[in-house]
Amino acid sequence: MKGKIHPYFAISVIALLSVILIYTFLSSKSSIPCANSISCVNSLQLKVENNALGVFNNQKIIPPPIILSENDTKPSVLGETSTSEEKHVYVDLTKQEVYAFQGNTLFMQASISSGKWNRTPTGNFTVWTKIRSTRMTGGSGADYYNLPNVPYVMFFSNNEVPATSGYSLHGTYWHNNFGYPMSHGCINMKITDAEKLYNWADNKIKVTIYGKAPV
Repeated sequence: MKGKIHPYFAISVIALLSVILIYTFLSSKSSIPCANSISCVNSLQLKVENNALGVFNNQKIIPPPIILSENDTKPSVLGETSTSEEKHVYVDLTKQEVYAFQGNTLFMQASISSGKWNRTPTGNFTVWTKIRSTRMTGGSGADYYNLPNVPYVMFFSNNEVPATSGYSLHGTYWHNNFGYPMSHGCINMKITDAEKLYNWADNKIKVTIYGKAPV
């Protein structure tokens, strides 16, 4: 009959639109770049390589040695948070600063370097594991890097930025240009600052990242 839509046609159109919406949603999830594009494919696990050389900005770099304690060999995943005042980490990309609070008390403030080649994601995150040392590798061409013994790593994620994307706060030995974007998406910190934050932070601590990194 003219002017009427066959019910089977309408159902087919709805089904097709549903498939397109689901595909678009999944594509947006998978399009999030990995902060360490090669490491994410291999692993994001504890790794100590005291005799290895690093590469950053086309230069070879000697990483600091890592001496593990017994606790360092047991990365903390899904641990319980402290029952005292809540601890929370805030990262201001505009000011390139990190702030760590326990309740309303400021525990520490330090300069950081956020994403330069890849942007650092903003939002509310949870640290899903703390690792004393690992290798981070990624980039290509002039911005290729291969860095063993990255110390005091705290990987964070949320529903939009999965754990497999490899974003973290961590110590940094290959540059000293803190206060300016220098990373591929992670939060670079001085090793002394990263150690202080790492030892203070509870498992599953919340991390809030906001602002816009300077060009």
